[in-house]
Amino acid sequence: MATNDEIAKLDTTVAHSARLWNYLLGGKDNFAADREAAEQVLAFMPELVQSARFNRQFLGRAVRHLAGEAKIRQFLDVGTGLPTADNTHEVAQAVAPDSRIVYVDNDPMVLVHARALLTSRPEGATDYIDADVRDTGKILAAAAETLDFSQPVAIMLLGIVNFVVDDDEAARIVRTLVGAAPSGSYLVISHPTREVNPEAVDRAVQMWNAGGAAPMTVRTPQEIESYFAGLELLEPGVVTVSHWRPDGNDETPASEFCGVARKP
Repeated sequence: MATNDEIAKLDTTVAHSARLWNYLLGGKDNFAADREAAEQVLAFMPELVQSARFNRQFLGRAVRHLAGEAKIRQFLDVGTGLPTADNTHEVAQAVAPDSRIVYVDNDPMVLVHARALLTSRPEGATDYIDADVRDTGKILAAAAETLDFSQPVAIMLLGIVNFVVDDDEAARIVRTLVGAAPSGSYLVISHPTREVNPEAVDRAVQMWNAGGAAPMTVRTPQEIESYFAGLELLEPGVVTVSHWRPDGNDETPASEFCGVARKP
């Protein structure tokens, strides 16, 4: 159950990315400001709903590969967003019930729902950390209570690095998280780009940033690929989320690009 202090932290007057994404995915855990921001963007970028769905499908395919073929049993999912269908722990534990997952987000509403919805199979474990992606020290220290950092970990950064607008800081965050994980660990990133619909993406970012919410940025596929420097990038490399090992799904290009890489 949420505490009164946690509920009081909720600012329902400003759109939040986790709640906006929830709305795009058909969820009910959002407010008027989130729905208004989403509809303003959808008016000229209707494919955003499809992009959200593709990004979620990519998460599922990536986690199934990591828990299955790669035999990863630990996941650190930073910027998890509001719980919905096929969360990281559900996908991973469907393949390997002993998987351990730690979620990180800083939206009080995510915290409220995480306690009720992010449940684990008895063989594994899940935990939730209330932290900003920039606070890597706090994240790693708290995650170590559930994850064993002497064993491989999948670092999941889906749709979160774009909210770190300073390029140097974004690179530092990724390096720090990957640096804390041992050889055999993986990095999974998805990030919006201008590659598919540049004019609409530019307008959407400008509108979002003008609305008072946490500012965001887009980066090129080459800039996204730079986060995987020193790692072994899995095929097919950095591609639009619908093209990463599509497995028969809709392959329409999306404005979100992604990649998965192994730490040698």
